[in-house]
Amino acid sequence: MGVEIKLTDNELPVSPVFIDFLLHIVEDRPFEGAQWGDQLSEIMISDQRRIVEEAPENAKRVLSHKLGQEAIGRAYKMLLALLTGDVDTIKDIQLKFHFVNVIGIPRNGGSYLTKELYRAMGYDPTKVPNVIAHDGFPDAGPFRFEKGVNSWVSSLQTMAEYLTMVEIYFGKNAPHSGKIVVPKKLLKGTYAGGFFHRILGQAVENILTVRHPVASCISTYEKSGGLPEDGRFAIRGNIEDWVRRDLVYTGADPDAVLKMDYFDAYLRYWEQYNYYVATTGLSANKAIRVVAYGKERMEQLVKSFYYRFGDTDPQPEPFEVFDKRDRHPEWIARAEPVVRRVSEVWSTVGLVFPLEEVMEGW
Repeated sequence: MGVEIKLTDNELPVSPVFIDFLLHIVEDRPFEGAQWGDQLSEIMISDQRRIVEEAPENAKRVLSHKLGQEAIGRAYKMLLALLTGDVDTIKDIQLKFHFVNVIGIPRNGGSYLTKELYRAMGYDPTKVPNVIAHDGFPDAGPFRFEKGVNSWVSSLQTMAEYLTMVEIYFGKNAPHSGKIVVPKKLLKGTYAGGFFHRILGQAVENILTVRHPVASCISTYEKSGGLPEDGRFAIRGNIEDWVRRDLVYTGADPDAVLKMDYFDAYLRYWEQYNYYVATTGLSANKAIRVVAYGKERMEQLVKSFYYRFGDTDPQPEPFEVFDKRDRHPEWIARAEPVVRRVSEVWSTVGLVFPLEEVMEGW
């Protein structure tokens, strides 16, 4: 007996950001003005609404070009390969490209490292599109199954589209040490560590950024408009929404989260996120480099990028660090046992958590 299953683009529509990317390609429009690498900006920059609203009309323009048709067809073929375990198709990607992923909780210096990695390779980061360089794509996170959404399938589809974009954007580049290097800020990599490890290749290179939860929390509420006057948790932007989402995923009552002390909610999120580093398969990769937040450490790592790509006199942009260590002394004591627990969990899978450096509090 044979069973045929048909899925159309009604069930699996092309992602709006993929359409936006392809529109630039087919109409030969330059990627300009990307602000994902702005370390100091506290403005929540989001072009997502425009991209979604314009997607139906832009899709028509993309599909009017042969290149657009081929790229969308390639993405669906890549999705089929991921769905069915077509390892040969994925292996071709792995043999051609070397992925360098910068992974860590938001406000941990990942954007700076990613930007400088691109600069070391000769790119102007303002001309590298967000979807190629930054966090949102491919998608991964706590599992969701609701009307019209299966997040596992979403991860597969956005990965297929991302790999297609990688082929288009990087495909003609000269290889370095045998492969074309593809930098990516991959905040979501912890949620599906095994998935990213197996699909991007076991030789993938991961850089993990770690920062003290108090400093991370302060940076988060500063980005969101300040600590709420009542000290309770609030949702005003993406990061705070991820905090709520992750806490609810592990059993917190959605309404109760909004009544929690701001730091208690954030600290639980920080702990969970860093547990995922050790528990979702990311640690199976042995090319992991852990860097604790700090000016000298970040800048030294960045200089190594420049040396790696042939610059004998690297001049990276400075890593701006602001001392927040005296802002909430009462939070420090609450954070210490959590930081130590994360260190212990990492050690169970052979990862060394930079405890002393993190406890500096930067």
